[in-house]
Amino acid sequence: MPVLYDRLLKLKEMFNSKFGSIPKFYVRAPGRVNIIGEHIDYCGYSVLPMAIEQDVLIAVEPVKTYTLQLANTNPLYPDFSTSANNIQIDKTKPLWHNYFLCGLKGIQEHFGLSNLTGMNCLVDGNIPPSSGLSSSSALVCCAGLVTLTVLGRNLSKVELAEICAKSERYIGTEGGGMDQSISFLAEEGTAKLIEFSPLRATDVKLPSGAVFVIANSCVEMNKAATSQFNIRVMECRLAAKLLAKYKNLQWDNVLRLDEVQAKLGISLEEMLLVTEDALHPEPYNPEEICRCLGISLEELRTQILSPNTQDVLIFKLYQRAKHVYSEAARVLQFKKICEEAPENMVQLLGELMNQSHMSCRDMYECSCPELDQLVDICRYCFFTNGMFMELCVQQVCCCHFSNTYVYFLSLCQQFLAVKYF
Repeated sequence: MPVLYDRLLKLKEMFNSKFGSIPKFYVRAPGRVNIIGEHIDYCGYSVLPMAIEQDVLIAVEPVKTYTLQLANTNPLYPDFSTSANNIQIDKTKPLWHNYFLCGLKGIQEHFGLSNLTGMNCLVDGNIPPSSGLSSSSALVCCAGLVTLTVLGRNLSKVELAEICAKSERYIGTEGGGMDQSISFLAEEGTAKLIEFSPLRATDVKLPSGAVFVIANSCVEMNKAATSQFNIRVMECRLAAKLLAKYKNLQWDNVLRLDEVQAKLGISLEEMLLVTEDALHPEPYNPEEICRCLGISLEELRTQILSPNTQDVLIFKLYQRAKHVYSEAARVLQFKKICEEAPENMVQLLGELMNQSHMSCRDMYECSCPELDQLVDICRYCFFTNGMFMELCVQQVCCCHFSNTYVYFLSLCQQFLAVKYF
């Protein structure tokens, strides 16, 4: 990997210039792209991501003081220094260094340690920030691996993934474990079906004649900077509780939509029918939710909702549950098609990915006009250049290997023409 080698040499030189010493070791964690399975990991359902070559690198030197010094090769991210034994993470300010502190704190708490040695760290990343490629999670994973190495301890990749998934929530987001899991469990040449409780990863062989293109809509979204991400998580939590109550289950301890399905012992398709019967398409307000569950407004806010969603006035429970159950089914269908490899495999996968985007756009409302426009352009490029089938979901597009250059050139021309002219 000559490019990585050159980056490491440059990082070593910058580290020496910054700290006046040579790093003792380096760690790396890749970003990821999710092929299908959007916003369902925190509902307990399987997802299907793959790692990308873009990554976060950290050069590290343990020191004999108790001071943690962080620096970044990107001048947009200022230096940070703190005591290694007094980690404070400000949830109101998702600054870059807080993600490092999440990983460090997670390892520290896992081993029950109170005294950590200091370290000098220089971070270098080439994952576009806030682009949906998990730059922040890669930094958390790197920080966890840095801390583990400095401590001289050992953990499996699965254990590391679970700790980092949990510790990233220190920043305030109620995320699942997909990003951290694929960062640690990815392997070259394959996507992974990531399953939870317990965490495990299974190879999914993608079509050999297809090339996946990651297209950036140029719209940034820092999920820790607003309440939008957590609102979706809470809507799914509330939907799970109302569905459980409707089916006369013990709903108090239900947190995820997959728990309702597991307790009922029925299929995802049947869960969609239950959702149709139990929830209405009109938005719920907090008062109606309280009436359905037989709780007070204070109990809703303090015992169920996250701190940054306690003042939300509208919850779309029907739409979120419909997306989650249908998307979970699409993930399983995607894996089945990859295993069986029919002649029209790419077409079938394309249909699933298109359905996924439409559900994200209409039912989960996690798309945006720029991304929808990019999806339309991708489909136009396929049709006008004789491509085999259009595949689009979030930033991921897929075309036949032989048409990659033509497709990529057409995509760039069309998107730039719309965006700047």
